[in-house]
Amino acid sequence: MNPICSRCEQVVYPTEKVNCLDKYWHKGCFSCEICKMTLNMKNYKGFGKKPYCNAHYPRTHFTAVADTPENRRLKEQSKIQSQVHYREDFEKNKGKGFSVVADTPEMQRIKKSQDQISNIKYHEDFDKKKTMGDLPPMQPSNASQAAYQQPAAAKNFNYDPVPEPVQAAAPPPSTGKRYRAVYDYVAADDDEVSFVDGDVIADVQQIDEGWMYGRVERTGSLGMLPSNYVEAI
Repeated sequence: MNPICSRCEQVVYPTEKVNCLDKYWHKGCFSCEICKMTLNMKNYKGFGKKPYCNAHYPRTHFTAVADTPENRRLKEQSKIQSQVHYREDFEKNKGKGFSVVADTPEMQRIKKSQDQISNIKYHEDFDKKKTMGDLPPMQPSNASQAAYQQPAAAKNFNYDPVPEPVQAAAPPPSTGKRYRAVYDYVAADDDEVSFVDGDVIADVQQIDEGWMYGRVERTGSLGMLPSNYVEAI
């Protein structure tokens, strides 16, 4: 069953349906609440589930508070209370962080013992690897040998090599979804694409319930298109 337009309360058919702000509209009925300017999915602004243009979008206005003696007294009192809470938290958490370790003779002795143990362990590992035998020397790779190999004949410095033709890389195959147009559509904005019935739309990405983004294979154009004008292949 076709939905009802939120503006004119008439039936909305798929060819003229716009789904936005949790409501259904005719394309001509999707307009600003104040100036009635026709809007689209790119230039509308929603407020209270109603569309507005940029010029008539409701904006929040802040209220200025007078700087009276009473307000100054409350501000100073709040500042004092904040400082009191800060000092209480500081005194409560004092001593819970990192503590400085005194450089006593006992600590120096422990540090020296740890250094000696680490040094002995290192020499043990070194002697163990030495007794297992030395590893065979690494052989240079073929690329290194070719790089340092001297040619048998003298080089001809006047020789100009002919550059090899560079072949253009083939475009990557299409990996997105493909759709076929079931109606003709003419783009209403610069970011939309036009197509005719039967055109194949490739690399399609769903933007929302009413709009998609894809490429028309016949023209190569990229842009937005209404989802109710195409069907999946």
